[in-house]
Amino acid sequence: MAATEYDYDLFTIGIGSGGVRASRVAAAHGARVAAAEEYRVGGTCVIRGCVPKKMLVYGAHFAEDLEDAKQFGWNIEGKSFDWVRLRDHVQSDIDRLEGLYGETLENHNVTVFRERAEITGDHEITLASGKVITAKYILVATGAKPHMPEFKGNEHTITSNEAFHLDAIPDRVLIAGGGYIANEFAGIFNEFGSKVTIANRSDVILRSYDPSLRDRLLQISLGKGIEFCFNVEFEWVEKQEDGTLLVKMTGHEPRVFDQVMIATGRSPNTEGLGLDKVGVELGKKGEIKVDAFSKTNVDYIYAVGDVTDRVQLTPVAIREGQAFADSTFGGVEPYAVDHSCIPSAVFSHPPIASVGLTEGEARNSLGSIKVFQSDFRPMKNVVAGRNERGLYKMIVDAANDKIVGIHMIAPEAPEIMQAAAVAVKAGLTKADFDDTVAIHPTMAEELVLLK
Repeated sequence: MAATEYDYDLFTIGIGSGGVRASRVAAAHGARVAAAEEYRVGGTCVIRGCVPKKMLVYGAHFAEDLEDAKQFGWNIEGKSFDWVRLRDHVQSDIDRLEGLYGETLENHNVTVFRERAEITGDHEITLASGKVITAKYILVATGAKPHMPEFKGNEHTITSNEAFHLDAIPDRVLIAGGGYIANEFAGIFNEFGSKVTIANRSDVILRSYDPSLRDRLLQISLGKGIEFCFNVEFEWVEKQEDGTLLVKMTGHEPRVFDQVMIATGRSPNTEGLGLDKVGVELGKKGEIKVDAFSKTNVDYIYAVGDVTDRVQLTPVAIREGQAFADSTFGGVEPYAVDHSCIPSAVFSHPPIASVGLTEGEARNSLGSIKVFQSDFRPMKNVVAGRNERGLYKMIVDAANDKIVGIHMIAPEAPEIMQAAAVAVKAGLTKADFDDTVAIHPTMAEELVLLK
């Protein structure tokens, strides 16, 4: 079939961050583009992920800020928290953002079908309405969904998807998982007044982060009253007559909670897409296997974002979508996204930010390294009488003085890390940091004062 005989040059299944970018850029290059989304335009990040979560994080920080304000001379009488007001305001802003994403696609003449799409044949997509469409290229950008482990009574639990829509903040909440979602929501619920318990099947939280940072977060979280149960798994959950949940975990007597949230990772969203009909190869977790250019084993089908399970981060999905569109429709030499040295953050209380190799990874891969640390109490915490300490850690290749990793836990660490990540990606040295004049007094200055 000639290209002009297809209904579209590109059909995108899933209109999240990666799908929006790919569709918009492809259309800007002159391609005829259509896209389908069965839920809401914007995907996980905008609708039920990092954007609304960050709004809740901001709201949660006021709990401590209002308390600390006393030491800065502010008398705040009668303060109270209204969860429903915050919840509804966040959802209102999500509606606004969804509209903007839709406008962006419309302005680029992308045809949007707000229904489920399935691959039903070679270059063929069938919509839930029964409409059959053909496309020269198909891009799958359906993201990932919360993983729900199998145990009796799991239907009584919630995931991060439902956490944004609760009727009230639970008095007692049990969160299963030790990753970034579990620790972020633990901090949010704790600041909103919940008694929080984290249940993790291993004895390590935030496994991919430097041990110094995760140990510091554990120490601070315990100090805030968050409870941790390690090396446990769920046996069953029973809903009581009063609506509470009786939970049995291995090695523990049954305990009562008002809410149980499962945050044990996210699984690629590939079920029911018809990938098997055209022979698209999947991995062990159901992820779509792709090459460096996001192409599957089927020549005209590509995939970007969390559905490939390469790096489950929104900015990565956006870059993959951009690279696909440029390489396929932009008339440029095809290029791939560099998945090395990607900065990341955990919006816990306090937040963590990281880029490059951890100390252990650096020792294993480089051998001789230098480690520089600053363990300090932020000025604001000193005045407020808050004992929490920040920790910055820099990993340097001893052979050439290049910085190969920076890891931070402190207020505003993610904001500071964005600029620091540029330096690490560019291959700057410890001497380059030492030669940079500090901005005083700031927490960021610790990066150029490390000894």
